[in-house]
Amino acid sequence: MRTPLLVACWLLLSPAVRSQAAPPVDFNRDIRPVLATQCYACHGPDEKARKADLRLDVRETAVKAGAITPGKPEASTLLNRITSKDADEVMPPVRSKKPPLTPEQTDLFRRWIAEGAKYSDHWSFAPLIRPPVPRVKSAAWGRNPVDVFVLARIEADGLAPSREADRITLIRRLSFDLTGLPPTPEEVRAFVADAGPDAYDKLVDRLLASPHYGERMAVWWLDLVRFADSIGYHSDNPMNVFPYRDYVIRAFNENKRFDQFTTEQLAGDLLPKPTAAQKVATAYNRLLQTTEEGGAQAREYEAKYASDRVRNFGQVWLGGTLMCAECHNHKFDPYTQKDYYSIAAFFADVQEAAVGRREPGLALTTPEQEAELAGLDAATTAAREKVEATVADYLKKPDALKTLPANVKPPAALDQLLALPPEKRKPAADKQITDFLTKNVAELKPAADALAAAQKRKTDFDAAIPRVLVTTAGPPRTVRILPRGNWLDPSGPVMAPNTPGFLPPLPPLKDPKGRYTRLDLARWTISPENPLPARVAVNRLWKQFFGYGIARSLEESGAQGQLPTHPELLDWLAVEFRDSWDVKKLVRLLVTSSAYRQASVETPAVRERDPFNKLFARQSRYRLDAEFVRDNALAVSGLLNPKIGGESVKPYQPAGYWAALNFPTREWQKDAGERVYRRGMYTHWQRSFPHPAMIAFDAPSREECTCERPRSNIPQQALALLNDPEFVEAARAFATKVIAAGGADDAARVGWAFERATGRRPRPEEAKVLLAVLAKHRADYAAHPDDAKKLLAVGDTPPPKDPPAAELAAWTNVCRVVLNLHETITRQ
Repeated sequence: MRTPLLVACWLLLSPAVRSQAAPPVDFNRDIRPVLATQCYACHGPDEKARKADLRLDVRETAVKAGAITPGKPEASTLLNRITSKDADEVMPPVRSKKPPLTPEQTDLFRRWIAEGAKYSDHWSFAPLIRPPVPRVKSAAWGRNPVDVFVLARIEADGLAPSREADRITLIRRLSFDLTGLPPTPEEVRAFVADAGPDAYDKLVDRLLASPHYGERMAVWWLDLVRFADSIGYHSDNPMNVFPYRDYVIRAFNENKRFDQFTTEQLAGDLLPKPTAAQKVATAYNRLLQTTEEGGAQAREYEAKYASDRVRNFGQVWLGGTLMCAECHNHKFDPYTQKDYYSIAAFFADVQEAAVGRREPGLALTTPEQEAELAGLDAATTAAREKVEATVADYLKKPDALKTLPANVKPPAALDQLLALPPEKRKPAADKQITDFLTKNVAELKPAADALAAAQKRKTDFDAAIPRVLVTTAGPPRTVRILPRGNWLDPSGPVMAPNTPGFLPPLPPLKDPKGRYTRLDLARWTISPENPLPARVAVNRLWKQFFGYGIARSLEESGAQGQLPTHPELLDWLAVEFRDSWDVKKLVRLLVTSSAYRQASVETPAVRERDPFNKLFARQSRYRLDAEFVRDNALAVSGLLNPKIGGESVKPYQPAGYWAALNFPTREWQKDAGERVYRRGMYTHWQRSFPHPAMIAFDAPSREECTCERPRSNIPQQALALLNDPEFVEAARAFATKVIAAGGADDAARVGWAFERATGRRPRPEEAKVLLAVLAKHRADYAAHPDDAKKLLAVGDTPPPKDPPAAELAAWTNVCRVVLNLHETITRQ
């Protein structure tokens, strides 16, 4: 007789019962990742690397070859090979050094084949269709459809969402996420005190309307398009592109539709009657690295520039590794070499020198400047005519020759002219004669000086007008497939512009003999049929507001990337975005969701079941990006210059940091005045030597597209916050405010400082630590007053005469500690 326990165990171990209990095998989730990692290198899209003429990424070919027999695992050679004990038969081969499939993976393949071996499109390449919003148990929790999708997954895993964050955390989170700046204590108190049901929505709308919103969003985009102030290669000399940064800031602030934003950058110059702003947008095509090296080979750098543009376009808008098809067909995705060079052909009309200095660029003048420039032109013309008339009158004098200095020999042309009778001496058109006379004849110098002054005014005015590298279209260069990516081998076929063959095609050309342009590429990119750009953009924006992407590999939407944790949510948001291309609408949808408003504090249950927050059952906490660490310190201290836009600036940087820069050698010329206190995003971005404080906090060099910055935790960060002149000066300015406005006693001042930096009052034990720091440094500086003076001398702003140096220095060190707090530089 079997006991109930034995019967239960028998049932649990029964294959039939297990197969009924287990959900169906999902190809994209369970099978494709294994095939991509273990099999596609030899049995995937790259026909040149394909072994045994077997292709496993296409169902029809795999079935025809007998690798898969749907419904019959034992008859499928794929399963037989991956389970073989024979070292000469097992797949992956032993010599490949790839690990064999695990028993769990083998079981998945067996079940998948038994269930019919159904393939499905890779998630990012599949047509974009809006999925239905799921049903959930706790529907009252949700504020919009985002919450329903998130909650459905949380409930499926037997968890509950986290509580809503407190008001102080919410306003700091929103302020950092939407503007990159901290809220003031007054703003925090007002929000905490606002009991109205629309308090949160009003806060969101205010921050979205802030001009600093565009700056915050621009940092994300500038990382993607590798915006920098220098050319990168060899000499790494500067280039004029800062107006492009202003264009991006303005586009986000004005909520320019993302499809228009895309079109203007890729092909603004090809639009009918393009505006100055649309021309500036095309600086995107000029942001790549270039060289001025004298010995560089033009053909090599033409190939490098083409490769750079294909890589960046593929990463920014397609979210994929199109660059892997430069030398051969992609090993894992359907991109071919033909696709790669067809995309490169779109950009072949960009006119530029392969080697050498870049042109000055398009002058950007306002109507007022244009009027002033016209006036300067008129004044210069009048001064020149005055010189010509004065010279002509002088030449008509019978004794003109006698007024020349005796020790100066006139040019032959002047001798010939003066040999004529005065009435036949015509006004001199010879510049040599005019220059000689105005230099050597006293009575002619006033007119010449007036002309020189007018020319200098015009030159100085013209030099002050900002210029930007833009795209100028011209006859396209010939683009060929380069065998194995070798620029020395131009034997491959000539390629015409076209889009990847596995994605929706371009519309037919009106003229069969015509050629697709960058404008066609731009329109194809944001066409409703293209499933990639909306998915890619939404995934990256989700990361900005939740800490991780729905698909965590932001740079790779292909087979080697991670699958979305919430594929239906991603598609729903992508359709929502594609149908309007309204960035602010999407951002507002995300930040007003209950999912966004969750606390970031882990509960034990969530930590155990979801340690990496893949369910989004809590918010994420992370250190601010490099620019915002700086901005936060300047804002808290009151030093921040809030000006929007303009040319790049050069704040404090260690002397000699640029010592290795050559052709020419140069030194960092620090700016002065308010320019030193601009936001971090305006710091001059030298690709080969990015600002060291930026590097410490993981800012990229922007030599390549950066889809996601790493977040390290290293000692150099604390050292930069404590010792970098910009942070020391910020601490001193902060201390000056603490003493002046923080209260009458030390405890009140500590509380005031802590609240200004973190948004909340310190706990008693926190205040105790800071008061101890104050007491220690008061004693130290009282005993060593010269040390206090040295500390207060750091920075451009002179220290105030009051309070005493020792007192201000002691409070400066307290503020250095406060600005270094984890909580101060963390988005919670």
